[in-house]
Amino acid sequence: MSEKEEFTEEVEELKDLEAAAEEKAEAVSEIEKLTTERNQFEDQFLRARAEIANITNRNRNEREQLQKYRSQDLAKKLLSSIDNLERALQTEVQDEQGASLKKGVEMVLEGLLAALKEEGVEEIPAAKGDAYDPNVHHGVQIVPATEDLPADTIVEVFQKGYRLHDRVLRPSMVIVAQ
Repeated sequence: MSEKEEFTEEVEELKDLEAAAEEKAEAVSEIEKLTTERNQFEDQFLRARAEIANITNRNRNEREQLQKYRSQDLAKKLLSSIDNLERALQTEVQDEQGASLKKGVEMVLEGLLAALKEEGVEEIPAAKGDAYDPNVHHGVQIVPATEDLPADTIVEVFQKGYRLHDRVLRPSMVIVAQ
């Protein structure tokens, strides 16, 4: 073989190598493109899965809150009736018939309070001399503090307050010493 033929053969080999290198570069480029695409899909999948988990948790929490506070509206509506029954019990009776009626009212009130307690409704403690808490007490009047009743204490309770679990349904209406 002549030098020219050898040279031509080497040039052909180089061209073949160049073509193979280009094919490899294209394959590598395609692999990189597919890898990038796969990473994007994986990221989207992970984000979607996290979002579904968040929605599930949020729904579960909302259902728990609804279950926990399901009797809130009914309890609020019954509070005025409970107040009226308590006022009825404060009346003085003179005869046996009145005493019997008062006993019946007392039994109705006890039944209502027991039913509300089963649902998680409880009275907010408020008595003369207790510390005033603006989160659960509503101060409707202020009187000067004395030695017996220091500042920020309850002087008198006008209306009982109630809470459902940790939520205040109605604050206690009180007079506060300042």
